[in-house]
Amino acid sequence: MSKERIILGIDPGTTIMGFGLIKVVGKTMHFLQLNELDLKKYDDHYIKLKLIFERTIELIDTHHPDEIAIEAPFYGKNVQSMLKLGRAQGVAMAAGLSRQIPITEYLPKKIKMSITGNGNASKEQVAKMLQSMLGLKTLPKNLDATDGLAAAVCHFYNSGKVSVGKSYSGWASFVKQNQNKIG
Repeated sequence: MSKERIILGIDPGTTIMGFGLIKVVGKTMHFLQLNELDLKKYDDHYIKLKLIFERTIELIDTHHPDEIAIEAPFYGKNVQSMLKLGRAQGVAMAAGLSRQIPITEYLPKKIKMSITGNGNASKEQVAKMLQSMLGLKTLPKNLDATDGLAAAVCHFYNSGKVSVGKSYSGWASFVKQNQNKIG
């Protein structure tokens, strides 16, 4: 009997948080859902963080993922944007950790490489490849949702390999791996 597992992929953001879910049966993945949390209408950054946390908890409680794959923030020139993105990622991770779900971070280039074979692929190239791979009829207007789905598919491709990125199985694991960054 093939073991089933569900992977939730998240592309964190304070404007739009994209997410996608796949079910893995044996060595085959099946598309479940992709969507986004639109946060543009909210001005208060803390409200946005609260909504990201609540939506992530809702996704977990509805779909019961076995693992979460999340896109790691990339280093940009704007420090404020980087800080906000890191906070968005942190609250999504906290939601998963609060439900004892293992989390793996992937750099954007790693995700793009896993999907398209090109670490510098555009969002559109990633979306089109996912559409082809998973038989998606249409693509969303905003490609943040496909970026979230791409994180889940990247995790599927990298599962069982020795080097998959940073993984956390709970709060203790997170703290242990980030001791040099804490206080």
